[in-house]
Amino acid sequence: STTAVEDTMFLDEGKALADLGFALSESELISKAKEFLVASQGIERPELLAPEFVFMGPFVGGKGGLTRDAYLEAVGGFKIQDAFPDLNPRFHHFRADPLDAGRVWFTSTASGTDNGTGFLGNKPTGKSFMTPPQACSIKFNEDGKAIKYTIGHVMERSLGNTGGLGGVFGPAYAIGKGLPFPEAQPWKPSKRYRLLMMIGNIAGRMKKPSSTEA
Repeated sequence: STTAVEDTMFLDEGKALADLGFALSESELISKAKEFLVASQGIERPELLAPEFVFMGPFVGGKGGLTRDAYLEAVGGFKIQDAFPDLNPRFHHFRADPLDAGRVWFTSTASGTDNGTGFLGNKPTGKSFMTPPQACSIKFNEDGKAIKYTIGHVMERSLGNTGGLGGVFGPAYAIGKGLPFPEAQPWKPSKRYRLLMMIGNIAGRMKKPSSTEA
């Protein structure tokens, strides 16, 4: 039999959601999120986006994110499915955030094959990509309009074949067309970080008792 584990470290999600008192239920929020995604992330139905809508990725949009108009123009003109005709974002695990009213979290593990018109101006390579799981979210106001859309936050960088990269950087790297700046390349430690780790390793070895002291 299963023994219930009770501890304050585990959030009572049902109670937390109820305490938020948001106008839309979890099922309604998830339905709104899927409606937004089916409409090409709102591009095909701009009325789903509130005037204050912002779009934000790990490196896209700067500190404040892209505004509604900038998002519609930039993403609307970026035809990624033309380059990857079999693109599938594999959206799954939809759930309402029990601590942030109106936000729906979900996961994307995307795949596709570079056999369309060519990605980022390159000739098609025929190579395929599979991203790591990426955390995404859509936040709604009480009228059910999207006010924030976040994507591309990698959850486990050792999975997939994109060098641990999400967003558009991952597919570019996987097909051998990685972009020429650090944010679009697989993570590697800086010189300062490597030095810090080396000092830490040396200090750790010095603290260990020698065999003659045992």
